[in-house]
Amino acid sequence: METSAARTATAAVPVSNSRTFCPPEGRRFVLISAILASSMGFIDGSVVSLAMPAIRADLGASLVDAQWINNGYMLFLSALVLLGGAAGDVYGVRNIFAGGIAVFMATSLLCALAPDGSTLIILRAAQGMGAAFMVPGSLAIIAKAYPPAERGRAIGIWAAASSLTTAMGPFVGGLVLSFGADWMWRVIFAINVPIGLVALIMLFSRVPADRPSVARKLDGPGAILVTAGLGLVAWGLTAFGLPQDQRQMPPAVWLGAGILLLTVFIFWERRARVPMVKLDLFRSRAFSGANLYTLILFLAFSAVLFFLPMTVVSAWHVPEWQASLLFLPLSLLIGGLSGYAGKLADLHGPRFLLTAGALLVSISFAGVAATMPLRMMWSVTLPFLVVMGLGMAILVSPLSTAVMAAAPDADSGLASGINNAVARAGGLLAVAALGAVAGIVYSNAIGESSVTVEFGALPRQPLEPAMEAVRAKAATQAFQAIAVISSVFCLGAAIVGWITQPAWNHAANAPKGGPVDSSGTN
Repeated sequence: METSAARTATAAVPVSNSRTFCPPEGRRFVLISAILASSMGFIDGSVVSLAMPAIRADLGASLVDAQWINNGYMLFLSALVLLGGAAGDVYGVRNIFAGGIAVFMATSLLCALAPDGSTLIILRAAQGMGAAFMVPGSLAIIAKAYPPAERGRAIGIWAAASSLTTAMGPFVGGLVLSFGADWMWRVIFAINVPIGLVALIMLFSRVPADRPSVARKLDGPGAILVTAGLGLVAWGLTAFGLPQDQRQMPPAVWLGAGILLLTVFIFWERRARVPMVKLDLFRSRAFSGANLYTLILFLAFSAVLFFLPMTVVSAWHVPEWQASLLFLPLSLLIGGLSGYAGKLADLHGPRFLLTAGALLVSISFAGVAATMPLRMMWSVTLPFLVVMGLGMAILVSPLSTAVMAAAPDADSGLASGINNAVARAGGLLAVAALGAVAGIVYSNAIGESSVTVEFGALPRQPLEPAMEAVRAKAATQAFQAIAVISSVFCLGAAIVGWITQPAWNHAANAPKGGPVDSSGTN
């Protein structure tokens, strides 16, 4: 689930252009198509986690399959989102945006027709490639189509509409899943086809093509290195949860290969003529700290959001539409409070808000972990998740403030894009690493019993009451482990935020010592 519509598509967005390529009569079609496209991307990530038990039951998918149905998508989205933003400048925003929608739409249809888990993993990876060009393009095309005097209002409408669809999407998807057969998960993917078609028709019939902003080459080698590196690290973490006889190589080998490729990526970016990532930005302690904070916090946050619906649906037998309501407070609180939190960050700096928000999320996850055996979803689990939503609402906008304040104005779009990619990489690593933890804890809790159902899966046949009780208890313990680890990570994020973010000069409304630049001197 996305935490802020306005924050997730800011990679390489042109914000200073005064000329627009789109005539006034075509701008509303730009806005509508951007809302439709961003809604597809935002909803897809949240509803798929809700549908995972049904997907596994229908396709006979394993826990590792479930992890990589998510991670295939997240890997290419996190690794390529910066390249997708830059491609709009090189080949024209409309063309790249439309291309991303077309790929996303086509792969969504193929996902709906997937015959097995392995095929769905491959198709989800291709869907992530489309999303990497579609998601940043949705905001970039608004910024380029509207003149500065109208741009803020247009972006506000886009953010509000996208937030509303993000909040309602899981509930509607949950209704579809709850009142249909196992195969109804396919509708969640298929619905993207008519939505994408409407967006494409408007773009090509009502919106002229824009001229490329720059003439340069894209960083293809960098994209390949970071994708392969992240993929190998994620697979190495996943492999820790596999039985010994299913490991082709020790997990440490995969991890080492991934880390090596990521190291090569860093060296390449230092020498590339047009790097995908401007490494000089990380000379700023505040910028590096904000991104480390993002990685740690979103690793924890994404793990809970992915595995909690799987747990309550598969082990507690909660209908999907009810499970979707667990995260409704998150969307409502972020939508209602992010603007106020952003104003506070502008006035007083992000340091306190980042720390307080992460602490609240840590307390929430600790409370969920402690009370999971009670299985009191409405009276106990939901209130703790409201606390989580409050913490995220407090920190999301200040995190953007921290990133922007730590980067030069000329690099604000790139800085935000890097932070967006880091957040998604955190989600990728979360599902890989903590999925392995959940599998190990679940297997140990099952022990010598005859239960063969994996963590997060629905049994194909009803189990005996005693066996069902063992399975539910084991699944609850597995999620408790995830929630405890996530709570500790959020506590670590709070410490990182407090240590790395500078104190704020209220009179100057800037960090003490002047604006933070990329030289690392402030």
